[in-house]
Amino acid sequence: MRSTHRWDDLQAFLAVARAGRLTEAARHMGVEHTTLSRRITRLETALGTKLFDRRPTGYGLSSEGERLLPRAEAIERAALGIWLDQVDPAIGLTGSVRIGAPEAFGTFCLSERISDFSALNPGLSIELVATPRAFSLSKREADLAIGLTRPATGRLHARKLADYELGLYGAPAYVDRCGRPEGKSDLHQHRFIGYIDELVFSPELDYFTEALPGLQPSIRISNVITQMTAAKSGAGLCILPCFMADRHSDLVRLLPESVRITRTYWLLTHADMAHLNRIKTTAEFIVSAARAARPAFLPHR
Repeated sequence: MRSTHRWDDLQAFLAVARAGRLTEAARHMGVEHTTLSRRITRLETALGTKLFDRRPTGYGLSSEGERLLPRAEAIERAALGIWLDQVDPAIGLTGSVRIGAPEAFGTFCLSERISDFSALNPGLSIELVATPRAFSLSKREADLAIGLTRPATGRLHARKLADYELGLYGAPAYVDRCGRPEGKSDLHQHRFIGYIDELVFSPELDYFTEALPGLQPSIRISNVITQMTAAKSGAGLCILPCFMADRHSDLVRLLPESVRITRTYWLLTHADMAHLNRIKTTAEFIVSAARAARPAFLPHR
């Protein structure tokens, strides 16, 4: 097998191992899925072993594939390092950067400030994925991610962005209809909006256990922006980030002294990518955006 084929086939192996599906890996690499399938078959033939278990749900690594994965990633890191040393300092900010963020931070902090950053770096393609999920940097699901916890393991760099406050909110129409709670003991008379348990991507989103023990949502919604919309409609009370809810006159904060939660945003980068110019510059943009938003993050301090 020619050396160019070996590298192409290892890249195909890594893409499928990370995506778990042939079509998704092919889309990420910009090739036909049939081409990717041929490369996987060629690599398996050259190595004389099966690297994947083909399942109805996708491609899972075989035991041999599990053994090959860290070695293939080491080769990838070495190749990336060579490319960076020779090319990246010369070409400046080109290529693409994908930012994975919780939808509140992505929508109300980054998207409102991304125009200036893009204008300053016209050669950079910016992808902002603002969705309620955790992102795997080792699987290259994002180049930078904003998380709610500091990782304890893995080859990740973590940088604290900001603390932010959450409170209990409801629509004025709901408060007029159901009454304003004067203390936590009154909350048992009210309806609540919260997350769907099995779709919560971080334990930091378990607000009820901490702030409202003994109470449970009667309406469960998978993301916080839709929760806020339901609260504005009068469906119930909801724990929301203050930097979101305080923007809306059709929401009022309730029991601000007794229902107050603080969480932290962390900026995460993979050790293999952290020294890239485009990653470093984008990281500084995210840090500056978080710094500018701090008065909104902690409005009642």
